[in-house]
Amino acid sequence: MIRIFHDWRDVPADARGASVALGNFDGVHRGHVQVLRAAHTARPDAPRAVLSFTPHPRAFFRPDDPPFLLTLEAERAAVLAAQGVEILYELRFDRAFSLLTATQFIENVLYRGIGAAHLACGADFAFGHRRGGDVALLHKEAEALGIGLSIVPHLDDAEGPISSTRVRRLLQDGYPERAALLLGRPHVIRGEVAHGDARGRTIGFPTANVALGRHLEPARGVYAVTVRLTDGAIMKGVANIGRRPTVTEGAIARLEAHLFDFSSDLYGQEIAVALHHFIRDERKFESFDALRRQIELDAGVARALLD
Repeated sequence: MIRIFHDWRDVPADARGASVALGNFDGVHRGHVQVLRAAHTARPDAPRAVLSFTPHPRAFFRPDDPPFLLTLEAERAAVLAAQGVEILYELRFDRAFSLLTATQFIENVLYRGIGAAHLACGADFAFGHRRGGDVALLHKEAEALGIGLSIVPHLDDAEGPISSTRVRRLLQDGYPERAALLLGRPHVIRGEVAHGDARGRTIGFPTANVALGRHLEPARGVYAVTVRLTDGAIMKGVANIGRRPTVTEGAIARLEAHLFDFSSDLYGQEIAVALHHFIRDERKFESFDALRRQIELDAGVARALLD
């Protein structure tokens, strides 16, 4: 169980003194995991913690940008917990917080607020008003306050530094397998199952419909997926991401997942859909019968890939 705090001014005594990894941790990719490990290695006696923000600073400063997040708050917390993180300082990023100078962030938030025993961050970590602070300033100020610091170099592969930006690009280009290599696991879209128009049920393929919301929209098309249900069960399936041109041209893009050999009601439940393989691009069919035949083929391909 991970403990989550949203206000650095109200942290209880038993949530202070942690070894804290700093950053946005969108996607929690393999590079992020290196930062987590550095924090723990430096102070294995201290609680493992992450300090991050909600909303993402980019979303705060550029609210009209298209959705870009790899992980929303619930999924990020779940992945961090799976990595052994015990405490998440998920601080509210608002106008007042954005005006904190770099020195105020160190002294008020990291030192007085959460009482960090040790810090870890990437080499390009920037913070404070107008990103006025860098790792050199963090090292100087933290040392003066008696806080340790681990600066973690980029984790590289053959194509360069592993980053959230690279993961986003791969997903948008239709390469979930390659994105999974950078993440260390398949990319997941988590959300609540909503009522649709029940069109899939009429052609023999009922779907669980999940709005993309603030998630990055991956390449539109059909995927082989696994779906984690609220009870922890993992189901195999096939999913479409897109605007369903055969049904309603111009609709908002969403994810529709058909779970194999499953018939229970999922409405209102939160599910996590992992994208394993891209099967084909989304396209418009001349009839619902043609669409049904194609879904049958897609489901067969998805079963074979997942098996």
